[in-house]
Amino acid sequence: MAHAATRREHRTNRRALRATLRRRAAGTRLTASCHRRPRSLATVAVAAGVAKDTATGIANGLRTVAKRIGLTPAATATTRRTVAGGRARRTRAVARWTLAQVARLVAAYKPRKPEYKAAAARIAAFTLAGVTV
Repeated sequence: MAHAATRREHRTNRRALRATLRRRAAGTRLTASCHRRPRSLATVAVAAGVAKDTATGIANGLRTVAKRIGLTPAATATTRRTVAGGRARRTRAVARWTLAQVARLVAAYKPRKPEYKAAAARIAAFTLAGVTV
C-alpha cells in the first residue's frame, strides 16, 4: 500500500521540479538569443551544450581560425564572461559572432583533441540545425 506523500516530501519534490524548469528555461533563452543576435564564441559553445572548460578552449581555437581566414566579428562589446558565470568583476572586450560566421569558423577548424572534435561537432550541428543537440 503506497502512502500519501508528506508535506516535506511534496515540498522537496516540487523544489526539484522548479529547479529543473529553471535550468531548461535558461537553456532555451540562451539558445534563442544565439539565434536572434550575435553572441560570443564561448556563449555559442555553451548554448550548443559544450562544457564550460571545453568552451573556453574551443573559443580560443575558433578565434585563431578567424584570424587565419580573415573573418571579422559582426559586433564588439564589453561584458562579463559567460564561462565565468557572468559574475566576473572586470569587464572585457568581446567579439560577437553570428551563427553563420560561427558555422564558417567551425568548418575551417581542425581540432586534434577528442573533446574539441566532439565540441566542434556539437557547435556545427547547433549552427546548422538551429536546435540544441
